[in-house]
Amino acid sequence: MILSPSLLSSDFGRLAEELQALEQAGLKWVHWDVMDGMFVPNITLGAPIIKRLRKESNLFFDVHLMVQQPERYVDDFVDAGADMVVIHAESTNHIERTIAEIKRKGAKAGVALNPHTPLSVLDYVLDELDMVLIMSVNPGFGGQKFIPFSMRKVAELSAMIKERGLSTLIQVDGGVDPDNTAELVRNGADVLVSGSAFFGFPPYAERLKTFEEIASKA
Repeated sequence: MILSPSLLSSDFGRLAEELQALEQAGLKWVHWDVMDGMFVPNITLGAPIIKRLRKESNLFFDVHLMVQQPERYVDDFVDAGADMVVIHAESTNHIERTIAEIKRKGAKAGVALNPHTPLSVLDYVLDELDMVLIMSVNPGFGGQKFIPFSMRKVAELSAMIKERGLSTLIQVDGGVDPDNTAELVRNGADVLVSGSAFFGFPPYAERLKTFEEIASKA
């Protein structure tokens, strides 16, 4: 299990220090929630901030684009230092083209699905993906409760990936906490995004240990 803390719940006034603290605590990934106020009803941060903070961190930058027409911004975010760029299936008419462009630029590519979006939209692109992000809340705000049917969706996606003999990672974002970590891992989740349930419980090294110990017993 990889834990990717969502900076949406961090102290935005101390992002450089937060990244350093995560690294010192033993984290390997960090999750960037990029929102444009159109695809979701909130605005967060853009490529210039990620580019500046890339210099401050060796963490794997997991960049989640909750934006309309993400193909317009692929170059900007990869050039800024994104290691993984995840786009929403609902946000573009050109999923395959955008995935190909992300990979051409040298980053890993993922597709995110909103809670209501069926797995069938991945039928023709799953083999091209490094990761699929299952949204277990409706995107746009932190601190929401986990939507129960997301667990079945994770299990069904895991079965689909195994049936095809792929190594595609499954990420889950939204309401993830120690209480549902074991069940998520048992159902096939590889990467867990946690915001308020992580940053709200310092010290970070101890919180990471809590998640990892629970996951190891799944």
